[in-house]
Amino acid sequence: MNLRALVVDDETLARQRIRHLLRRSTDIEVVGECANGLEAVKAIEELAPDLVFMDIQMPELDGFGVVEAMGADRMPPTLFITAYDQHALRAFEVHAVDYLLKPFSPERFHHALERARRWCRSSTREKGQDLEALMAGLRRDRPWADRLLVRQGDRHVLVRTDAVQWIEAEDNYVRLHVEGTSHLVRQTMAGLLARLDPARFRRIHRSAIVNLDCIREFQPWSGGDHLVIMRDGTRLTLSRTYRDQFGEWL
Repeated sequence: MNLRALVVDDETLARQRIRHLLRRSTDIEVVGECANGLEAVKAIEELAPDLVFMDIQMPELDGFGVVEAMGADRMPPTLFITAYDQHALRAFEVHAVDYLLKPFSPERFHHALERARRWCRSSTREKGQDLEALMAGLRRDRPWADRLLVRQGDRHVLVRTDAVQWIEAEDNYVRLHVEGTSHLVRQTMAGLLARLDPARFRRIHRSAIVNLDCIREFQPWSGGDHLVIMRDGTRLTLSRTYRDQFGEWL
């Protein structure tokens, strides 16, 4: 089984070393290199690699942001290359996708590569489940997102989370409402909420998340619900299910 690999690292020497180590593997073909997360998202969509070697700490969009932008079900098997702290590393150890802690030996590299080969032979459903579980563990050790990657035509741009006024569920996507415009992102409400600072963002309905700084007022409504009036005049519903989060305000 020949595998097509993508190498993602902001350090040129690090990318060169991975290429050098892969020369011993006749079943691996490097189809591309990327120097940051934004390039990686574009390359994964265009090249559809079977395997990704990816640094975690990169400018603009880190390795975790790439996974979240692609979605677990669309992300190829990934070998993370990291100098991350021990709490995050332990989250990797119970999952099929491996990590490489810099500096790593050639033996450690090929051990991780063999695990990735086995993972590539597993089913698509198993891959998605493993990566979702991996990301859930990593989010506990990761700072809250301050930027979100969104698509605009044939390019991707970063939107600061503090500019997001409210978020709306839309089938298998979420729509970010940002200062008079909106962006559609392939993400679940629960998945996105897990990345946002709870001191700033709260869920008010199964189909709505709000930026607390953008709320103008609450108004009592029928059946124990409340109306939430945003600064731009948007009227949303705070359902009884989520009302307890606002007990000190109501």
